[in-house]
Formats: sequence, structure tokens, C-alpha cells
Amino acid sequence: MTTVQTEPDPDIETDPDAELKALAEQAGRDLEDASALEILQWAAKTFGKKFCVTSSMEDAVVAHLAARAMPGVDVVFLDTGYHFPETIGTRDAVEAVMDVNVITLTPRQTVAEQDAEYGPKLHDRNPDLCCAMRKIKPLEEGLTKYTAWATGLRRDESPTRANTPVVGWDEKRRKVKISPIARWTQDDVDAYVTEHGVLTNPLLMDGYPSVGCAPCTRRVLEGEDARAGRWAGRAKTECGLHG
Repeated sequence: MTTVQTEPDPDIETDPDAELKALAEQAGRDLEDASALEILQWAAKTFGKKFCVTSSMEDAVVAHLAARAMPGVDVVFLDTGYHFPETIGTRDAVEAVMDVNVITLTPRQTVAEQDAEYGPKLHDRNPDLCCAMRKIKPLEEGLTKYTAWATGLRRDESPTRANTPVVGWDEKRRKVKISPIARWTQDDVDAYVTEHGVLTNPLLMDGYPSVGCAPCTRRVLEGEDARAGRWAGRAKTECGLHG
């Protein structure tokens, strides 16, 4: 009997993350009707220290839930250099009172350095480039050591988020992406905040139901959806972190 050792066919593409992707997609189906806490308990058990929460510090609902599932969980915050003072204050308060480990990511350039290279107010002239440098790139670098990350995305926030899975596959970053409150409504969020005394950004009570960078966020008018104040007057509706 002759044994012939063959080399892999270079024309056949292989996906090194195929098992992880399949795990995410199966979990999305299995956990669709699970509670937010159960979803995060699954994430903590499955990924341990390779799991983190990202927070814009609009509120600390997902961070609070994650701390119940995994005390000391890493909470990743993007400091773009353009945040409202209230947002930075919310981050500092979360770090002080909650059982989490806040990790602040910053862009490679300060705002002054970016202005010197690209000109002032790049966010007005080319918001996509500004978001790419101050949000997307820092997050990609900051998530390198994690296998899974959680977000506060909800399906009711905007049409672009209507199909958000509770657990899915982040193709761009090749990671498991968890949205434990995807099925929640604003009423659910408000009820959780009240029941648990969760920290929220003061701007939420001042006409800003969605809080982003100060130059690109305005108050929302009556009848507008929650994200209408982000990049108002532009076709842009997302910074690119979730799309």
C-alpha cells in the first residue's frame, strides 16, 4: 500500500475563524429569546478575559449588566478628543462606582496634531475620514487582544440597526459581536436604569437621546428618531464602528 502525502490546494480558500463564526451564528439563534443578562453570562463563560464591553458612555446599562455577569469586566471607551465634558464625566463616574475595568482608547493623533496635518474641523469637511482616524482605527487596535466584544446596539434605534443579532459575527474585525439589549426598547432601558440606579449621561435629559462627539451631535427635535441629531443634515448615519 502506497501512502501519498498531498499538499493543500492553494485555490481552495480556508477560513481560520470558521469555527468561531459558526459559534457566533449558532449562539445568535439559540439566545435570541434569552435575557440580556443570560446572553452576557454566556459570553463571560465562553470567552472569559477575551471578552470586553464597549461603551460610548451614553449610559452604563450594558456595562452594569456585564459587571453582574463578569465582575471586573473590561469596559472599552473611545476618547476621540471631541467628547462633551458630560461624557468624560460619565466615564469617570462609571470607573469610580462600578465593578469594571475601564480602558480608554485614544487616536494616534491629538486633535491639534490632526488639525495641523489635515486642517481644522475635518469633521465638517470629511466626517468619514475623521471617524476612521478617531474611532474606527483606535477601536480595531484596542480590540486586538479580545475574541468577543459587547455593544449597546438596539434594533429600535434606527432602520440601520433593525436587524442587529443578539450574537453575531463581526466580519470586519473577525470577532464575535454581542448586542445583549438588541431587543430592548427605550422603555426597557429606562426601567432598568430606574430599577438599578444605573449611571446615565446628563445630556440624555437635555434633548440628546443619542450622544456622540460634540461637533457632530445636536439636540433632537420632537418627532425625530433618536439618532437624528447625529451628523444632522448629512447622509451619514453611522460612524462606521457598526457597519
